[in-house]
Amino acid sequence: MHHFDPSKEIQDYSVFGEYGGVNPSITDSSTYTFLSPEKMKELFDHEIEGCFLYSRHWNPTNKHLAEALALLEDSEAAIVASSGMAAISASILQICSAGDEIISGRTIYGGTYALLKNFLPKLGIRTKFVDIKNTDEVRKHITDKTKIIYCEAVSNPLLEVANIPALSQVAKEYNLKLMVDNTFSPISITPVHNGADIVIHSITKFINGTSDCVAGCVCSTQEFISQLTDINTGASMLLGPVLDSFRAASILKNMHTLHIRIKKHSYNAMYIAENMEKAGCKVFYPGLPSHNGYELMNKIMNNGFGYGGMLAVDAGTVEKADSLMKKMQDEKVGYLAVSLGYFKTLFSSPGHSTSSEIPKEEQKAMGLSEGLVRISIGLDNNIEETFGRMKKCLTDVGLCK
Repeated sequence: MHHFDPSKEIQDYSVFGEYGGVNPSITDSSTYTFLSPEKMKELFDHEIEGCFLYSRHWNPTNKHLAEALALLEDSEAAIVASSGMAAISASILQICSAGDEIISGRTIYGGTYALLKNFLPKLGIRTKFVDIKNTDEVRKHITDKTKIIYCEAVSNPLLEVANIPALSQVAKEYNLKLMVDNTFSPISITPVHNGADIVIHSITKFINGTSDCVAGCVCSTQEFISQLTDINTGASMLLGPVLDSFRAASILKNMHTLHIRIKKHSYNAMYIAENMEKAGCKVFYPGLPSHNGYELMNKIMNNGFGYGGMLAVDAGTVEKADSLMKKMQDEKVGYLAVSLGYFKTLFSSPGHSTSSEIPKEEQKAMGLSEGLVRISIGLDNNIEETFGRMKKCLTDVGLCK
């Protein structure tokens, strides 16, 4: 368990507006003036710190958010994007060309799976899906065409914990890039400390925390971020997944409460998970000793922020899962909705929503039950009362003692 304190890093990060405001000013410009033609030519030749040319390349507001995200993940640099999928796509396309291969964990977000399985082969980039927990299996699938090992720190939706240190060792041995999606576990896990080369987030989720925008980020070395933003060859620059500056400013403000929110999400999720398990439910939560990633999570997580706000419960059948979710919404436990990290509890059936892109036979192979209900636990002040309502729903559908 690590003692890195990302919250202190964010609190120490000071950016003032041009008039001394405690929040940085929002730069509502798509283009920027130059004092001389020579300076414009110079900036097109190479990046100059503090100079901006066009907001598809960099915007001062987005730069402030990117710097805060780099501090959060303790990476050298970061870039923001218009979605988590844009961050993933740009990063992969920066590294891979036609003929290259990726090794990916099986239990990943459905959108990422669809990108890797269905879209990238059109560009000649192929992915081998493996049990990412089995380092020997990962090693077995490496060829001279492999460029990336891809995983989620805590996977969607089964909450499997990736052995980032072991995967990093393999990646370094074969000169590969280890790319880690840390959307489920911001602050709880710092992948860079465990050997990750590139860290991805869907900022839409916990980092923003208010379910009012879609955004993503890439945190990595200065060299890789510079490659992404290169005017002539950068995937981010040339594909153009730009985040609006007003949204960037809004996310930056929300980031200052992230450490408080994650602690509360984790506390509430642990309470629900423990009590669900006591009541006889089949629960997936990395904070439970019964979870297959519990010991590993304790080795790689940061001290003091808990095991995260996500859990899953297996209702057994589609019918029971649907009935449970309907009852939980009626009982005001939360909302039947996709996504996560909101201050209200959200729940969905991944096999029929966020993981529906994964074929049924693959879902079965990865252990994704048709009756699985994924729950993003909210910031409820009285979690005991919430579980009381939840237990009534579980009892009504026959899942609870």
